[in-house]
Amino acid sequence: MKDYHINIFYSEEDKGYIADIPDLEACSAFGETPEEALRQVEIAKKAWLEAARAAGRPIPKPKYKPVIYQAAK
Repeated sequence: MKDYHINIFYSEEDKGYIADIPDLEACSAFGETPEEALRQVEIAKKAWLEAARAAGRPIPKPKYKPVIYQAAK
């Protein structure tokens, strides 16, 4: 199975890195480094998927692609 795309960017306002998974609504995490943000969003992803399964909600398939990858074919 293809995995979910993760965006990581620096937030000047938060003085740290934000990682988010566009295919999973409101699934994001903070870290002082990009690596920490990635570790934290992996934990958030696991919790998000477990909560959705427990609630009987559908799990979206990975489909998000950054524009740079959409143009390259």
